[in-house]
Amino acid sequence: MNRLVSRAALCLLPALLAGCGNSNFSDLEAFMAEKRARPGGVIAPIPTFKAYEAFAYSATAMRSPFDRPIEVRDLEQLQAIAAVKPDDNRPKEFLEQFTFDSLQMVGTLERGGTEWTLVRDPEGGIHRVTLGDYLGRNHGKVVEMTDTYVAVVEIVSDGTEDGWVERPRTIEMSGI
Repeated sequence: MNRLVSRAALCLLPALLAGCGNSNFSDLEAFMAEKRARPGGVIAPIPTFKAYEAFAYSATAMRSPFDRPIEVRDLEQLQAIAAVKPDDNRPKEFLEQFTFDSLQMVGTLERGGTEWTLVRDPEGGIHRVTLGDYLGRNHGKVVEMTDTYVAVVEIVSDGTEDGWVERPRTIEMSGI
């Protein structure tokens, strides 16, 4: 049976191939001749681009517009301090190696009559801070603690050679 099928296929194969032997490509040749006869188009030149102008951001020492402003009573207390200058002789605390914005308040606790605020660093470590502790890279000192936020006063340059100003900031409880 298999031999019969293979012989029939061999007999039909030359008939099928004879249909492919027609070399009449006149329609294709006419199409190509029409396309070649058209005039060539003009390619538009590459557009010119303006050079990049760098922008220098000069408001880094100012309060972020995304932070909540400190209440007026806090500002009056801060302005009562006349001579503002960071203490460079003070040993740095652990949380001063992190930027202020990377720290998060995660809770509070009380132990032995002392209130603590729990702060998470960007590496995931949890640290206890209390009034008078320092955190952030701008000499930030903890001045007030509540159940929902920690108020910090940073000492930043005012842009002059030896001028310093105090900048109040807060870290709010994450998830509120």
